[in-house]
Amino acid sequence: MMRAILSAATAISLLVIAPAISQPAAARERAVVTPASAEAERAGQAITIRWQGLGGRVRVWQLPAPDAPRSAGRLLATLAGGQGVVVPSAASPRPWFLLQDERGRQLRVAERVLPLAGGMNFRDLGGYAGAGGKPVRWGVLYRSAVMAGLTLEDHQYLAKLGIRTVCDFRSTGERQREPVAWPSPGTPKVLARDYELDMAPLMAAFRGGDVTPQQARTAMAGFYRALPYQFAGDYRAMFGELLAGRVPLAFNCSAGKDRTGMAAVLILLALGVDRETAIADYLLSNRHYRPQPPKPGAPVDASMAMFARLPAGVAQALMGVERAYIEASLAEIEARGGLDRYFSEQLGLDRAQRNRLQSLYLAG
Repeated sequence: MMRAILSAATAISLLVIAPAISQPAAARERAVVTPASAEAERAGQAITIRWQGLGGRVRVWQLPAPDAPRSAGRLLATLAGGQGVVVPSAASPRPWFLLQDERGRQLRVAERVLPLAGGMNFRDLGGYAGAGGKPVRWGVLYRSAVMAGLTLEDHQYLAKLGIRTVCDFRSTGERQREPVAWPSPGTPKVLARDYELDMAPLMAAFRGGDVTPQQARTAMAGFYRALPYQFAGDYRAMFGELLAGRVPLAFNCSAGKDRTGMAAVLILLALGVDRETAIADYLLSNRHYRPQPPKPGAPVDASMAMFARLPAGVAQALMGVERAYIEASLAEIEARGGLDRYFSEQLGLDRAQRNRLQSLYLAG
């Protein structure tokens, strides 16, 4: 009886998201085929799954693991029309979903932003179309801001995901101000480098009086031009872990947007994800990064204190991300011989190693 009630409740809670414009069947047949894609976004105890490029009847399964076969899943819905569905779903254990249309095309999808109470900008790089149209595997590559605020429940959640390696790109001072207390057992291998972040070139823009948002953007673009070379050693170490298969792997800096954003773009490009998609993922930090005020009694970060006193437009140029910033990095790479040369000379990745990365981290 209880099972029947729960099944009925689940069925009632399914909400089909209809397409904005209904097309006749003949028009749909003549329409240009769109590459299939899907996304999942959580709101409380429910997840909205949206898709495009799937045709006719779509079935939705929940899976126990990102690479689990369909037979191991539970059928949630069969939809004769629409472009999405809302399904009830607890945050833990992490849910994974499989979509299949009547032509047999399949998509795997999960929520990109992890539901962590003390996490910030913690995102999964899975699902993007890489080399040969194969999607990046879910549940193996994560990017994040500082993890010092993770709660005990957050750590337990991450432990269930099996994260083995963390690449912490923060400077020595940043790590000392906000240490991460990984619980034991289950502490991941943490890669970090002792250095002091040289902010002098960026801070030079603020000398001599008032600074405009455009001046701040120019200064940030200058920082980004140096970024792929200044942190090449850190990125090389990260790719070494990926080649060794020590995953799931998470990488982070303080905000999870600049040093981390560059690392995510490099991973996606190495996996054959197109440039526009890699940049779109980079820009998601504007949505998911929210600077947190320092905790009472925490050591004062002089740079953050200075940022707090800046006009809103200037602060946004510094604390947000913009397309021009990451394009400054990519333009500098091109000016120095191109992406292939950068991968080979700076990161130690020849074509065979990039092919290996793709075989490891692309599904299918």
